[in-house]
Amino acid sequence: MTKTNLRILIVVLLGITIITISIFVYYYYFLVSSTPISLVVHKFQPKEIYPTSNGGREWFINIKDPARDGIFDLGSSITKNSDDSWEIEGKTGKYEDQVRMNVNTLKGQKKWKNMEITGYAKVISASSPKDALTWYARGGKHSDTVPCEGTSLKGSIRINGEVFWQKEIWHTGGYTAERAEATATNTMLLGRWVGWKVAIYNINNNTAVKMESYLDDGNNNKWKKVTELIDDGGWYARSSDKEFYSAGCGRPKDYIITNSGPIVTFRSDNVKWDFTDLSVREIDSSS
Repeated sequence: MTKTNLRILIVVLLGITIITISIFVYYYYFLVSSTPISLVVHKFQPKEIYPTSNGGREWFINIKDPARDGIFDLGSSITKNSDDSWEIEGKTGKYEDQVRMNVNTLKGQKKWKNMEITGYAKVISASSPKDALTWYARGGKHSDTVPCEGTSLKGSIRINGEVFWQKEIWHTGGYTAERAEATATNTMLLGRWVGWKVAIYNINNNTAVKMESYLDDGNNNKWKKVTELIDDGGWYARSSDKEFYSAGCGRPKDYIITNSGPIVTFRSDNVKWDFTDLSVREIDSSS
């Protein structure tokens, strides 16, 4: 083969290689990567960290008609997506656009106590990277008219991937500072599906509470524990003594929330997001 023919062959092979790579890049980025994220919601059953306790109460969202069971109070209007998930933005509250989706306790049902709370979410928009999705429990109605009902343990993940826990001894003057702060993921939550799970259960003969949170960062049912916290005292409300004791709840300023509560809440402020596969289960944490 002459040098000229060899050069021609090399040029032809190089051209074929460039065309092949170009077709691959075009296919991947314009056909695969441009597929709307809302079309790739998982179809698996979310993994349970702890088993449901013997005879324990369970609630799973009716994804076809979320409010049908009479237990789930959405609190805001929702819009169905093409993948059977739902979008919620929240109603305008006193200070911000609020989402408060409550899993209630009907008459005769056992209140929520030791539980695992799970949900998958995709954040569409938020006012700040510090805005958060929060799953909370161990209280009743959160209202200024019944402030002592508003106890809660709150497991949160911010839009920027930071996570933390906060305690509310009464509504709203009984908030503590945040604890167990960490960065769970370096990728913003915007525009992608993640699973967020919190577990709350009593330990030490019901004298203390353990809190754990888990993240499915890849939307593939692989859960990683990202926080762990025990409240056995010393986690005080940050309000002044005058404000804290003004509610007359008869609780110490570092009250340990070992009590059960009739409401579990999926919460956000100033966030528009999609949700699917919400659940609450009474768990056996001894396994």
